[in-house]
Amino acid sequence: MSRRRSAAFIPVAVGALIGGLGVFSVSAAAPTGTDASEVTHWNQVAATTLIAFPPAAGGAAPAFQINMGMVQGAVYDAVNAIGPKQHRSYLLAQRTGARASIDAAVATAAYDVLANLILTSPGVPDPTGRLTTLTSQYRASIDAIDNNAFKMQGITIGHAAAKAMLDSRIGDGRFAPSTWVLNPDKGHWSPLINPMTGMPALDPTQWVAYVKPFLIQSSSQFRSVPPPDLTGEQWATEFNEVKAKGRATLSTRTDEQTYIARWWQSAPGLSWNEVARQLIARTNLDAADSARLLALQNMSGADAAINCWNDKYHFDFWRPWNAIRRAAEDDNLATDPDPLWAPLIAAPYPEWTSGHNCLDAAHTTVLRLFFGDDPVGGPFQITSFFVDPGGPAERTFETFTQPLTELIVARIWAGLHYRSADVEGQRLGRNVANYGIANYFQPVGH
Repeated sequence: MSRRRSAAFIPVAVGALIGGLGVFSVSAAAPTGTDASEVTHWNQVAATTLIAFPPAAGGAAPAFQINMGMVQGAVYDAVNAIGPKQHRSYLLAQRTGARASIDAAVATAAYDVLANLILTSPGVPDPTGRLTTLTSQYRASIDAIDNNAFKMQGITIGHAAAKAMLDSRIGDGRFAPSTWVLNPDKGHWSPLINPMTGMPALDPTQWVAYVKPFLIQSSSQFRSVPPPDLTGEQWATEFNEVKAKGRATLSTRTDEQTYIARWWQSAPGLSWNEVARQLIARTNLDAADSARLLALQNMSGADAAINCWNDKYHFDFWRPWNAIRRAAEDDNLATDPDPLWAPLIAAPYPEWTSGHNCLDAAHTTVLRLFFGDDPVGGPFQITSFFVDPGGPAERTFETFTQPLTELIVARIWAGLHYRSADVEGQRLGRNVANYGIANYFQPVGH
């Protein structure tokens, strides 16, 4: 693994998905007219559009992931509805002819969902201007397609897929007011105070904890094990690890560890969609396979965020900056308080479990299914935009195991999490993704 590296990638045909589940199949090469260029283009348009929303309007990582799930679910249904039915639909029962334009279907489904999110998400600044930009992008896609009946069929099925998705999310709990109440008892989270305003720094999207999932049966289906007993040896070990490694100043971190801690602040949904686009291009996945991959990846990511945020507010467990300053209250002789301790990085919601680890594990579980742990064709790159002193920083990874292993310690080095919260977060994300793999987007007849 290296921070910066260039590699020449040779596209490799993929014959079957990894994992031995026997529920997916992947084309060996993209048939003429069914390449994934428009699928990946609109995935990138969606990511760029949605990440620019303010946090409370859906730009925060868990809400961004829910919005991406809506877009990619609609795109999958639109592509899957064209021609003979090969895979189970997500929501859409309607079908259209085999020669309908896949590109028109993809662009229309994505555009309709994104336009709705721009216009209905509270607090999006300049929605008219954003919609104008999005409409220009849509017009460029549609104008590039020959004007004929097949184009119109694609547009029609794209509208239908988007409508099915948007109708299914009416009253789903998005943007509901926060229900969190401060509990001053030991072991419970309390927010940091913004020194500029004197107000507590609170979660802008606490509603994620209770929103309706896409694939799993409830927002708490994969409840994590509880945090460690405050009087036990495990708690003392994990407490002292983050106390030493995660503090803002006088830490035992190396410069490299500080860089890595900051680098991983990049939004996981943004990062793993970037990786998916790289691997789709490298392996020549066709439009149908690519739409299915991105739907399963982003809807699993959305449900991992939902279940994880539900855990956070269920356990309401204190962050390291709470626990270390108040260690005299934990009845553990192996922990000592430090009233001046501050983390390298802070977050405005409870600790247990790690949201980043939940999301990364969900995304990579799906990517492994399609490409293996060691992706065909060589390494992949991720770009982070949250590195001090600023600016993008690209890093290269050889396998999906590498970033997941690093992320566990990176969140400790950031002062955000205890080790077991990171491990539990990855377990939750894998469980959610494996449930989606087993129950959705399978071939007809399975």
